[in-house]
Amino acid sequence: MSPSTQSPPPSPDRAGTGPAADLILDIEDPLPPCTTDELLDLYRGMLRIRRIEELAAKAYTRRLILGFCHLYIGQESVAVGAAAATADDYWIASYREHGHALAKGVTPRKVMAELFGRATGASHGQGGSMHIFDRSVDFMGGYGIVGGHVPLANGIAWAARARGEDRVCVCFFGDGAANQGAFFEALCLAALYKLPVVFICENNWYAMGTPLDRQSALTDMSLRARGVGMVREQLEGWDVEHVRQRVAAARQHAVTGRGPVLLEIITYRYRGHSMSDPAKYRPKEEVEQHKERHDPIDLAARRLRTRHGVTQEALDAVRAEVEEEAADAWRFAEESPFPDPATLYDYVYAPTGTPVGEED
Repeated sequence: MSPSTQSPPPSPDRAGTGPAADLILDIEDPLPPCTTDELLDLYRGMLRIRRIEELAAKAYTRRLILGFCHLYIGQESVAVGAAAATADDYWIASYREHGHALAKGVTPRKVMAELFGRATGASHGQGGSMHIFDRSVDFMGGYGIVGGHVPLANGIAWAARARGEDRVCVCFFGDGAANQGAFFEALCLAALYKLPVVFICENNWYAMGTPLDRQSALTDMSLRARGVGMVREQLEGWDVEHVRQRVAAARQHAVTGRGPVLLEIITYRYRGHSMSDPAKYRPKEEVEQHKERHDPIDLAARRLRTRHGVTQEALDAVRAEVEEEAADAWRFAEESPFPDPATLYDYVYAPTGTPVGEED
């Protein structure tokens, strides 16, 4: 191409509107405060995740769950708060997705059966811990490759917009994935095409066993948005009501055609990276301090008692309901059959002639 036919460089009067601009989410909390019943539902949802995950750990030690198993204990407020703001939207997550699946509406029975590798599981026993999928609630799956699912969120959002749906794709990933190449590529395209995506970085401060400040010179992961001209916000994730409000604000921005949002939600996991990780790289005092000060379930229970007048007996009743629900999921999974080996290749390819968009 000759110099005369090349496109001119951007004009100086566009300075400050490009990717170097720091665009902060400017929408105030859009939802009314939670009623007592709504906060009780959020409390119940977090308890459900906590108890299912505790039983998953127990099942893993008994070899009822094989392969990898990444628990969500400690981070429950992120998924539950986000679900309260995006109940009708698409979700996609990484391998630590048991909690997301439960928050999105996948039943405890289907989650536990999938962890056990049984035919009654959400993915018919063929996905296991890292690949829970349930189209009936628009949970578009967990994915085992770090950051590899982030570009898929763009495709889901593009499809939603092409269909004229007023919906977003909510994409969950960890701080380690925010240093992966596919993550940057996905953010670049999402911002370029103003796709309706809410990217949620759940920063639990450790990528496997590596602390954040040893894996990245930048420890505010929300600042990754500046490189592509995307709106961003960083927030603490212990308060499930606060998460609900800020995810709702991000959704409102994205669904109205203003482009995607990157939310960095500070959280903390109490267990190791996976069940095979004893987490000896973390001081015991650090974990205990987080449990004492920031446990999302305890914070919600305290608020229900002090601000909503809910009795401890009522909270205990909710806990008992969740305990029975989790025990029922275990029984269901253990009694369910394993998949027929003849079905091994059933989901490798779509049936021949299946129209695009046709559901099962």
